[in-house]
This record gives sequence, structure tokens and C-alpha cells, in this order.
Amino acid sequence: MAVAVGKTDAEILRVNEAKWSKPLMKAGWNAFPNIIIEKQAALGLDSIDINIILHLSCYWWTADNLPRPGVETIAKALGVTARTVQKRVKTLTELGLLTRTERRHTRKGSDTNLYGFEGLIEAAKPHAIEKIKKIEAKRKEEADRLARKRPNLHIVRDEDA
Repeated sequence: MAVAVGKTDAEILRVNEAKWSKPLMKAGWNAFPNIIIEKQAALGLDSIDINIILHLSCYWWTADNLPRPGVETIAKALGVTARTVQKRVKTLTELGLLTRTERRHTRKGSDTNLYGFEGLIEAAKPHAIEKIKKIEAKRKEEADRLARKRPNLHIVRDEDA
């Protein structure tokens, strides 16, 4: 989602409501970097991986409050088995794209795992930097093109004629 600089949260919400409808936006929405979707193959992510990551990101509201949905919750939302989610999370963890922190308690049992995105963020940054450079180069190219097209006009007065 491209956001104009200086827009308030309310203005951004209205823009998104115009695109997605008020009921969909009121039910909840998520900010997610486009570059991860665009470069999923380069990052080694398949469609299930992306869906797991997107689902986890729905539970991540602030940087210091990691998402913690249960495996069953993710599996149900994606229409896959809990075992599929466990295997894919294990693979994403082994690739260094996700961190999974178990929260085991001896008396109470276990709480759901905490998931972190540090590795995914670091892996996606070079792709983001490359894209930003391309965008900036394209803007500069367009500005240069427009500058060349601008005629050099001057005011002609009757006494000059």
C-alpha cells in the first residue's frame, strides 16, 4: 500500500475503505511489505509459507509484542493440517526467516509459541533497497526528461519587438 506522506491514520483508513469497503476494513486490516510478496520466490518462500507469514503478521501489532497464535488457529485459517504448519514453521526457522520461541511451563503446560520476523526482514532488505534505487532512478529519469522538454520561455514586450 503506497501512502502519501503527511496523511493521517483516518485519511489512510478512508482511502483503504474506498478500495476494500468499510465492513472489510472495520473487521481488521494489516500492513505488510509488498517486497516480501513480490520477491517470495527469491526469498525461498512458497504459497503456504507466505500464507503462514501473513497470518502471523495479523497478530503482530507492535514491534515489541510478538505474535503468538496457536498452530491449530493458523492451520484452520489456511485449510491445512496443524502438522503442515509445524513442518513449514520448522523449515522457515531453519532457513533463519522466522524465530520460534517456545513458552513451556511445567505446572500449567505450555502457552503458544512466540514468532519473530527478524530473519525475514533482514533477508528482504536487500530486495527493498534495490527496488528503492530503481524507483529513485526512474523518478530522476522522469524529472530529467521533463526538464529537457520544458521550453525556455521569456516575456516579450511591445518595446522588445
